[in-house]
Amino acid sequence: MRRRWRAAVAVTVAALLTLTSCSGGQGAGQSPQASGRKKVEVFSWWTGPGEADGLKAMKGIFEKNNPGLEFFDAAVAGGSGDKARALLTTKLQAGTPPDTFQGHAGAELQGYIKAGQLEPVTFLYDELKLRDVLPKQLVDQISVQGEIYSVPVNIHRSNVMWFNPALLKQAGVTEVPRTIDEFVAALEKVKQTGKVPLAIGSEWTMVHLLENVLLGSLGTDAYNKLWTAGSDWSGPAMTKALNDFKTILSYAGDPADDWQPAAKQVADGQAAFTIMGDWAYGYFHNPPNGGLGKKSKTDFDWAPSPGTGGTFMWLSDSFTLPKGAPNRDGAIAWLKVAASKEGQDAFNPKKGSIPARKDADTSLYTDYLADALKDWSTNRLAGSVQHGVNVNDPWRVAINEAVGVFHTDRNVTALQASLAEAAKNSGQ
Repeated sequence: MRRRWRAAVAVTVAALLTLTSCSGGQGAGQSPQASGRKKVEVFSWWTGPGEADGLKAMKGIFEKNNPGLEFFDAAVAGGSGDKARALLTTKLQAGTPPDTFQGHAGAELQGYIKAGQLEPVTFLYDELKLRDVLPKQLVDQISVQGEIYSVPVNIHRSNVMWFNPALLKQAGVTEVPRTIDEFVAALEKVKQTGKVPLAIGSEWTMVHLLENVLLGSLGTDAYNKLWTAGSDWSGPAMTKALNDFKTILSYAGDPADDWQPAAKQVADGQAAFTIMGDWAYGYFHNPPNGGLGKKSKTDFDWAPSPGTGGTFMWLSDSFTLPKGAPNRDGAIAWLKVAASKEGQDAFNPKKGSIPARKDADTSLYTDYLADALKDWSTNRLAGSVQHGVNVNDPWRVAINEAVGVFHTDRNVTALQASLAEAAKNSGQ
């Protein structure tokens, strides 16, 4: 399975490179178009409903503020950015970087920084006084030896359990499950109705589920220690957590292509639960053509994933300044929009995230987003694995491969050994 997964990624990257070379979009630094505007290539993985609408909103602000520049959307589809990052690695190694690219704040950026592929953007923090409006723990995650390497545009929550209230009522689930044991009991009740207890997507969504189960089973302190030197991946607490993961995964339906079709199963009453980040809110809530147009608390509802109440498992999308960017000035202009109150307030309500800035217009963040704003300021924090906070890319890939094998063989002993080996080789 591991070889098939790598082969699939290689084919995907080859196909993406072919499409990119035919698109004429490489080239923020190529000759200006007939309009006289210079292109700014913005590389991301925001192509789905909600996220694409948020990006479009920021694009409008960018082009309004910079009439001499043209936004070029170089987004690559594929959940969690795995396909985009694979293509990005190829572009960076070939010396053809985009003008700016999306990256998760945290350990994910370390590889680019160590390879000398990013310019510090500390000068923007000084010019725009960003340290005054961004949380210190977030700035620390994107800093290395006193230099800052990206501009965060949002905060997402990874540990959210989305569910269909009507389906739970039909199954006789009278209380929203708060613990893993309660969750398993609820999954069993749904199973008896003939509906799908738990909707999942492609391989990365299973890693997303794993990080939630680890947090819920181990607790916040033990979870956070996993990503530090001398962490214990081989002990009995980890064995129990992985057995919890196995049990929960046994209630999952057939994997959908990605997180959106899995979430749609919940919204349509075909599945009871899905564990997914809060970008799912934009997809559930936004009107048709930008989402499913569903009604919160009726068609869908939410709670912290089982066992994680009081902890906010976070991640942050940010944008970088690659060394050798063809249109460096254009990239800086984009980073200023991404950092701005106007840009973040235009983007985040559509994306289903809350702003990285502390001075946002809170009236724009209602319903689920109001809950997220409150919890971000009061909850304990834990970093996401799949979404780049706690682990570098090689470590994340090793975890993905181990979970991919586990999805086929369901061997907890082998999974625990693979995860322990990945931690040992991580360089932590």
